[in-house]
Amino acid sequence: MAFTGEEKMKGCHPKLFGTKEKKSAKRTDGPSCNAAGDLGVSSCKVVSSSPLRTLSGVKSIRLSHFLAQPSSNKTTEPIRIFVSTWNVGGKAPTAELNMDDFVPPDDHSDIYVLGFQEIVPLNAGNVLVIEDNEPAAKWLVLINQALNRPANNDTNVFQQHPSPSVESTSSRASSSLDTSFSDLAKTASGSTIFQKSFLKAISKSFMPLHRKQLKACNCPVEMIKSSYRDACFRRPKKHVDETDSSGEEEKENMRNSCGSVLSEVTSAPTARDQLKYNLIVCKQMVGIFVTVWVNKELVQHIGHLRTSCIGRGILGCLGNKGCISVSMTVHQTSFCFICSHLASGQKEGDEFKRNSDVLEILRLTLFSRLCRRAGRRIPEKILEHDKVIWFGDLNYRIALSYADTKKLLTENNWDALFEKDQLKIERDAGRVFKGWNEGKIYFAPTYKYSYNSDAYAGETATSNKKRRTPAWCDRILWRGDGTSQLSYYRGESKFSDHRPVCGTFTVEVETLDKKARRRSSNADMRIGAEELLPKDKNKGKGISRSLSSKIPQ
Repeated sequence: MAFTGEEKMKGCHPKLFGTKEKKSAKRTDGPSCNAAGDLGVSSCKVVSSSPLRTLSGVKSIRLSHFLAQPSSNKTTEPIRIFVSTWNVGGKAPTAELNMDDFVPPDDHSDIYVLGFQEIVPLNAGNVLVIEDNEPAAKWLVLINQALNRPANNDTNVFQQHPSPSVESTSSRASSSLDTSFSDLAKTASGSTIFQKSFLKAISKSFMPLHRKQLKACNCPVEMIKSSYRDACFRRPKKHVDETDSSGEEEKENMRNSCGSVLSEVTSAPTARDQLKYNLIVCKQMVGIFVTVWVNKELVQHIGHLRTSCIGRGILGCLGNKGCISVSMTVHQTSFCFICSHLASGQKEGDEFKRNSDVLEILRLTLFSRLCRRAGRRIPEKILEHDKVIWFGDLNYRIALSYADTKKLLTENNWDALFEKDQLKIERDAGRVFKGWNEGKIYFAPTYKYSYNSDAYAGETATSNKKRRTPAWCDRILWRGDGTSQLSYYRGESKFSDHRPVCGTFTVEVETLDKKARRRSSNADMRIGAEELLPKDKNKGKGISRSLSSKIPQ
């Protein structure tokens, strides 16, 4: 289609200068607007009376060029993610606990996302006063042992002196773990800082050296800061981690004073260059506890790391129920992991409370804003992420009587039993998790067992009021293209009244090729020079003329 010179100028001028002013300008001979190919902007030569305006136009070209990354510069590669959830019934772990049912030794995934519910008893003290983080610290040590133990080392990390007696070994190992943490607590008794940083002191031993960069933007190109020194890959000051507070030195002194005891508790290989997996997330909200571990080779590609906690317990806001959500990017793909503990109860209608919890979590969860990438915002809501995995004790029950459920259980008739699963019924009706996926269940209900037994608790209940119908309370769901589930199973540990549930996924993530990364680096250098210009227009005219003459048009 042919355009007049005036029409060409009208379509090109706003794109180049980004201004609302409608001033006339001279144009050169020949075509005034041509497609700029990969630039995605019009290449118009316009004579401007203001050198600052000209420089602004050049800056717009640079930004639009690099913010609009051509799809040809992106490739995909698969990563393996392991997700596990376990309601541990308020019991603290002991050193002899076998973690293989929760973290299998032969999995070798790139990312481990491990969630707990009820790591502390859900009593008034933990819910209303101050949460006890000592059990979380113990779980952390055990997970590190499971993920980072040398392949040729089968001894327990807490066992200092081997013994020929299995019973005495377990007893001594358990005693060593409990005593070590007890001594650590006594060392810092009376310290409010210690109360807040007990879990943090241990978690730092498993984190990467440059852990602060995980919360920064790792976009290929962005210049959203007011100064060239605040390039997007630097961490925004307003989102500084609480570990960067003025009390950091005091906390470090506290940690050093407890060093001898702490080193005994974390006697697994804790030299950070020796760890195969680094801890990048460690978050507790009353009884909910989430840890994320990443292969050390992949850590450098993690960014935009944020967490969000939503309480859905007492009064609809306390943390005895609710969720912890983790948002992060892996290369150029955004992920969200939600570990939740939803409303309990097996009365008819209780499933709607759980539906409400899910909807409120989706509505209320909001991650802090970091930056903009590739022309779009980094996700701030759960459903804005490319890949989402939701796991935990969702508490959905089976809509059958105890007698009917037991009959189907004895027949191993999982299909008939699953037809009465409340979560399936609610999803099929479109009332919750619409558009989400769940793997086919080939395992028995995970709740409720008698402690240290393979028998369901209902078989020994003394009254119908205390009897709990077996159910698949512990679940893993996901959404997002390019996600495939490799396995979905339960562990058989008898430690709790719940059985752990595990799932393994392969996920396609977008990566930038080397050429795009190199070009991004050059863009940062060019735009940085422009940001050095003074804001005063009168003082900046001479500098801007000189600089604009050197920058290619």
